[in-house]
Amino acid sequence: MADPTPVIDDLRAESEELDLLVAELSPEQWALATPAPGWTVAHQIAHLAWTDHSSVLAVTDHDAFSREVEKALAAPGDFVDEGAEEGARKPPERLLADWRAGRTALEEALRAAPDGARFPWYGPPMSTASMATARLMETWAHGMDVADALGVERTPTDRLRHIARLGVRTRDFAFGVHGMPVPFEEFRVELTAPSGEVWTYGPEDAADRVTGPALDFCLLVTQRAHRSDLALRAAGHDADRWLDIAQAFAGPPGKGRQAKGETP
Repeated sequence: MADPTPVIDDLRAESEELDLLVAELSPEQWALATPAPGWTVAHQIAHLAWTDHSSVLAVTDHDAFSREVEKALAAPGDFVDEGAEEGARKPPERLLADWRAGRTALEEALRAAPDGARFPWYGPPMSTASMATARLMETWAHGMDVADALGVERTPTDRLRHIARLGVRTRDFAFGVHGMPVPFEEFRVELTAPSGEVWTYGPEDAADRVTGPALDFCLLVTQRAHRSDLALRAAGHDADRWLDIAQAFAGPPGKGRQAKGETP
């Protein structure tokens, strides 16, 4: 059983880095549009706060979380956007305080979870490490949107290893959610980390392969960049198809981002 402490520690570090980015923003900056259509900087942070709240319920109050799932099933196309919209209407200082309180409560709940715990979620149940990984992925991805809106260049870190691993593990999900046959054989994935280390997944002699920077792979599987703008390479028909549909997040297929220079 994997020790969840390292990913919980990295989730905290990722959240603190994003906090530094937004803590001193003016009201006008909170209202800046991000690459996600219709979402401002405030919507991005509000979504993180909303999901942290849901995660705390999943970990600590299964009955309350079940009621949240019922709400989601009643409005499957709207509940995420409605949660972000509600939070974005708050004054920035209140939104920031709520996000900080929620992520602290989640960290404490995850650290206190018993070994082997499984938590309900909108998809399959999640372990402590899986819950922390999913929250890190979302924090990083929405943080990239915030940075884009602010015109800030973020320095990638090896915390990306958690997102990269999740991206590899969700390969079959990506094929399935697009209604495509799931490849029978594993792929070989070789990614160069920000530190220069090479992260490898899958059998060394696999016919289908994906190689490139870990940052680019994480941008791809979180759909924060178009494949054509990334330095990822695929060998094999199935691996090539995967790079067109990869997504590490739950839910229906995302629309992804347009290629640079592409007309909306």
